[in-house]
Amino acid sequence: MTVGVLFGGPSPEHDISILTGLLALRELHGGRGDAVGIYWTKSGDFVQVAATSEAEAFLEGVPRGSTELSLRLGVDGGFYAVGGRLSKDRRLEIEALIMATHGGPGEDGTIQGALDLAGIPYSGPSVAGAAIGMDKWTFSSLVTQAGLSTLPRALLSPETESLAFEGPYIVKPRFGGSSIGIDVVADLATAKARLLTNVHLARGCVIEPFRADLTDVQIAVRTYPRVELSAIEKPIRRAADAEILDYRDKYVGGEGMVSAPRELPARLAPGQREALESAARATVDVAMVRGVARIDFLANESELYINEVNTIPGSLSKHLFVDPPLPFSQLLNDLATEALERPAHRYSAAGADGLVLRSATAISAKLA
Repeated sequence: MTVGVLFGGPSPEHDISILTGLLALRELHGGRGDAVGIYWTKSGDFVQVAATSEAEAFLEGVPRGSTELSLRLGVDGGFYAVGGRLSKDRRLEIEALIMATHGGPGEDGTIQGALDLAGIPYSGPSVAGAAIGMDKWTFSSLVTQAGLSTLPRALLSPETESLAFEGPYIVKPRFGGSSIGIDVVADLATAKARLLTNVHLARGCVIEPFRADLTDVQIAVRTYPRVELSAIEKPIRRAADAEILDYRDKYVGGEGMVSAPRELPARLAPGQREALESAARATVDVAMVRGVARIDFLANESELYINEVNTIPGSLSKHLFVDPPLPFSQLLNDLATEALERPAHRYSAAGADGLVLRSATAISAKLA
């Protein structure tokens, strides 16, 4: 099976996506030798890159020696290497695509919809699952409706006059991954002022209580060949006085989430591991999790809350599957197999039998 790895994209998490993609690409290339690297540039173009590419090759944009690609939809859809004046475009023979796209259109369902239309089997969330995971308001609403424990969350706009919970508050982009664009504020007036100054809040903003007594706790889940949970980790903030686990805590260190400081396995209060694992399994159904995802919680000695789901986590959370140990190669192979055996979506025109068209009158008559 020839497996492709898609990474990059026009997203604030572009650089982290490159790291995740290169980790997966190198692992597949070393074990299979037939891996195909597809880099999605910041401007939205696609290029094929060498399977042995290093991160520094992307500092100035597209690595040297890359091949321009186009993504085509329809019956003959797929990624095509663009031909020259004397050669035709060539379709890349990729049987499954590993998604290493973080944030933006790579994780909100946009690229997933295009791949569905192109007929390319891919790992990770479906269009619907990606949209749920990226929308913090929708995810929180579904979790609450399912009876799972989560902090109260509200939409914030310039017209918001009051909230059902007290400050201080934390404001987050409604649509976005990681910790980019998150602010901790003392009061509602300051929170509303952030709407004018924080570019990441332009598409929407959610607000919730800021609880300094709660710390981050995370678990990964994979759905093939069956639903399995990873070990539980407690990420460690690089600055002891930091209010939240920020972008640098998670990713600055060389290998994305792999090199971030952590407590693994996390030391939890009695009964919390069981409660967290139960909530994680329930979230798989609530959020339509597919592939590998990371579910983030907030906890103290007596409380546990679901915070969000990361549908394409940094480094594909390979570092969390340690009990029992799961080789990265096996994790990737299972993702590719799931993409083939359990496609995210197959479109069908069943029911479009022409009956309505045969009985229709002239279009001009309908406009009269």
